[in-house]
Amino acid sequence: MPQSKHRAFLKWAGGKYSLIEKINKELPKAKVLVEPFVGAGSVFLNSEYEAYHLNDINEDLINLYKILQTDSTHFIAEAEHYFTPQFNQEAVFYQQRERFNGSTDPFERSVLFLYLNRHGYNGLCRYNLSGKFNVPFGRYKAPYFPKKELQFFAQKAARATFTCLPFQQVMLQSPDDSVIYCDPPYAPVSETAYFTAYSKQGFGLDSQEELAQLALHASDKLGRFVLVSNHDTAFTRRIYKPAKLRKLSVSRFISQKGDSRKKVAELLAVYRPKA
Repeated sequence: MPQSKHRAFLKWAGGKYSLIEKINKELPKAKVLVEPFVGAGSVFLNSEYEAYHLNDINEDLINLYKILQTDSTHFIAEAEHYFTPQFNQEAVFYQQRERFNGSTDPFERSVLFLYLNRHGYNGLCRYNLSGKFNVPFGRYKAPYFPKKELQFFAQKAARATFTCLPFQQVMLQSPDDSVIYCDPPYAPVSETAYFTAYSKQGFGLDSQEELAQLALHASDKLGRFVLVSNHDTAFTRRIYKPAKLRKLSVSRFISQKGDSRKKVAELLAVYRPKA
């Protein structure tokens, strides 16, 4: 574990910054850390492995990471241009969101992805069924430009391989000397709380069950250590029954009203390979 914690440069629903110590305590030593759902990368940024395989189904996210890996100086200079009062206006935000949705250029989309993430409501990443980013304006006084966080990510990305593949493929093709950490879109705490629009593909209950089955397979058949994060519900306790479960209490900050941002119960499901 690094001596100082590093924040992700993206605002991220369900980010693992506050749980880093507890997650790292569970993760064993290995050559490679495999993350099929890397998200904003807090575990990557705050762990020490020789190499990383970082995957996500969100193509915009992975393209941004690849550009930072290979062209960080240019990217940071271009992105900083958008963190001025001129661009922190509602009409301008929606103009840039429309520009993002109409662009096919990976560099332009990556710069605008960071802008939309920091200026949009609560740092949400949400797409409609047509694949259009649809998060509204966030109305922040002065959105923070995460220059030092971008620079640290770019520096550490030299150890990483980034892919945009189905999680099943990533887990099944994990190398021998690796551990797997899964932070999927969370199962709903209630029937009205399901959020599946992180990518066009969504992540329903069938996907949750498939991930749990694959975690057990990777542990029992492939000899991998697998750690999975999720909400603590009757459903997740059922699908993770073969694993060792560790209960956590975590503050979440996605609710609109501050007084309703309560602690929620989460689980770490630990799958240890058979000796």
